[in-house]
Amino acid sequence: MNPTSNPSSHRSSDARPAASRRGRILAGTAAAVALLGAGTFGAVSAAAAPAAAQADAPAATSVGKGLTRTTTHLTLAAATQAAQAALDAAKKADRQVSVAVVDRNGSVLVQLRGDGAGPQSYESAVRKAYTAVSWNAPTSELVGRLGQAPTLKDIPGTLFLAGGAPVRAEGAPVAGIGVAGAPSGALDEQFAEAGARALGK
Repeated sequence: MNPTSNPSSHRSSDARPAASRRGRILAGTAAAVALLGAGTFGAVSAAAAPAAAQADAPAATSVGKGLTRTTTHLTLAAATQAAQAALDAAKKADRQVSVAVVDRNGSVLVQLRGDGAGPQSYESAVRKAYTAVSWNAPTSELVGRLGQAPTLKDIPGTLFLAGGAPVRAEGAPVAGIGVAGAPSGALDEQFAEAGARALGK
């Protein structure tokens, strides 16, 4: 008999490729599941890594009692009010000035340059305000101290000319107001004092 005409031989030869195809499909599916599982695990591990890192981070240290102090500072709204009051006082006197308000640490809170104020007035106002808050005194008073201590004027950022006024809270300085640009230091200081008084209302 011709082997090619044997039905059983056809069945067995057809069965082998089918089984082989099934094996390849199952193997491919298993590999895909394995890869998917590995990817999922990797994602979970990556997501968990920051939390683990945070857990290993050292806890913040609290400072003990008696190692800090509280200071009083002028608010931005109050500083703006004082600067505007000083500028308004200068406008009423028909003077063109610059006004600066610094906080207790000497950092500028507000600075206004009036229309027509000279270019030198901008920096001078800041330095007068800084000087007033540093010594808790009007700069006109501080000018007199230069006779006994002339090197005071060499301190960076200071300007020992009339026109600076301190702002106090319970006797302690919390800010300084500096005005510059008027024909005299006396006028500058008059306007700076008007700014300080505006906060006492």
